[in-house]
Amino acid sequence: MKQQVNILGNNNSLFNEFIAEIRSVDVQVDSMRFRRNLERIGEIFAYEISRTMRYEHQEVTTPLGIAEIPRLVDKPVLATILRAGLPLHQGILNYFDHAENAFISAFRKYEKDGSFEIQIDYISSPEIDEKTLILADPMLATGQSMVLAYEELLTKGDPVHTHLVSIIASRQGIEYLQEHCSPSNCTLWIGAIDEELTAHSYIVPGLGDAGDLAYGKKD
Repeated sequence: MKQQVNILGNNNSLFNEFIAEIRSVDVQVDSMRFRRNLERIGEIFAYEISRTMRYEHQEVTTPLGIAEIPRLVDKPVLATILRAGLPLHQGILNYFDHAENAFISAFRKYEKDGSFEIQIDYISSPEIDEKTLILADPMLATGQSMVLAYEELLTKGDPVHTHLVSIIASRQGIEYLQEHCSPSNCTLWIGAIDEELTAHSYIVPGLGDAGDLAYGKKD
């Protein structure tokens, strides 16, 4: 049995407007708008994920009486991979505003022949045992970064459930996650799926380098 995969871009909504803008070379020249669109996409992901979580009815005192309202029980841990994941992470945090947070630094270590391996450089995380974990990264190319970050987070505890979030994913990346992440307690949330992955592991049509578009080119 494979993980449930939710593809938000399959439904007509404003979500696809934001996807279109982050892909467009005409809009990408405005890095502030690019970051804001990643953030808005994160907010939509957060709303959809919140619909799957646990709630309990609580009484809320209003100026005129008592209202009984279902309130969120789960207090998730939000995790992302630096640096491209920061705007997406912020969007999710805007809605889960009482969440704890984790940050992972990962990078591609290239060899002379052009091949590379993903290495985890640093992790800052609270304990995640018996908590809901939401791990977000804008692009899911090979899937290796997401899996390594997920495995590193598991050193901090065993989450009740993990939501893996990516805006644009390759088919190969999704299959890699399905092979390496437990299907019993992982759910995949994807904005759009692109079929092509180049020899250098870039998604086509994709959108380019999300980190560079958000924060400027690196040396």
